[in-house]
Amino acid sequence: MLEIKGLTKNFGSFCAVNDFSLAADKGSIHGIIGENGAGKTTVIKCITGIYRPDNGSVRLDGMDIYENPSAKIKIGYVADSNTMFEDYTARQMCDFFAEVYPDFDKEKFDRLNETFKLDMKRRVGRLSKGQQMRLSFMLAIAQNPELLVLDEPTSGLDALAKKQLTDILIDEVDKNELTVIISSHHLSELEKLCDEITIMQNGGIEYQSNIDDLKAKVKKLQVIFDKAPDLEVLKESFGVERLGSVYYLTTTDFDDNTIPALKLMGASVVEEIGISLEEVFVITAESR
Repeated sequence: MLEIKGLTKNFGSFCAVNDFSLAADKGSIHGIIGENGAGKTTVIKCITGIYRPDNGSVRLDGMDIYENPSAKIKIGYVADSNTMFEDYTARQMCDFFAEVYPDFDKEKFDRLNETFKLDMKRRVGRLSKGQQMRLSFMLAIAQNPELLVLDEPTSGLDALAKKQLTDILIDEVDKNELTVIISSHHLSELEKLCDEITIMQNGGIEYQSNIDDLKAKVKKLQVIFDKAPDLEVLKESFGVERLGSVYYLTTTDFDDNTIPALKLMGASVVEEIGISLEEVFVITAESR
């Protein structure tokens, strides 16, 4: 189990992450999303032991991760940019990982490459970004980690490769109870994968819940009023767009009182509109 409590990380006078907490059980996929500069990558580098937390703790199975080889050896990491030796061939990278990680499975790596079809004799520096991402993912999966941390893992991948990667990921979670932390700007992909989502803003947590609960709070409504409402009053509680006589209202605090309140304001029709995780993210960002 990954457990983060009160994580704070500063760079000089700048606070990149402030009082961040998260718990991810075995066999779960937890997504972290946020605008650029929200602190996602800093959290990831604390999880993988690259950064030392200034306050709080980051533990895997009860062990602090920073400068702890016993914990780090259980973590697979796919970064958003190449972290492999550019002069090594793909096969040499496989051999290197087999030396470093005792549970690394070369046969599993080769089985994965039956799907991704990389040239094992090609040097890492000669691979495209998408090919480097595939190689990094194969190495991390073949490492047989307890925790897999993915930072923009589908960057540079075509549609087929994205599907192949997500299929393998889901299979690993189901079969081996792999715990996954994933950060991505491709929110439609996270919506299909994740059990829980954390939305970050300015280094802190804005929302943290499973996707169904998040969508229960963040709503888009199609509303028709018998007579034009007081827009200033309406805007105190909702984001407002208007198309003819139809109002499209968004809220991040939907509850049992929301629709009755609109009825009291003269609404004759109130219908919920289905929204995606990407729309939830935009609505929460606009509500600020």
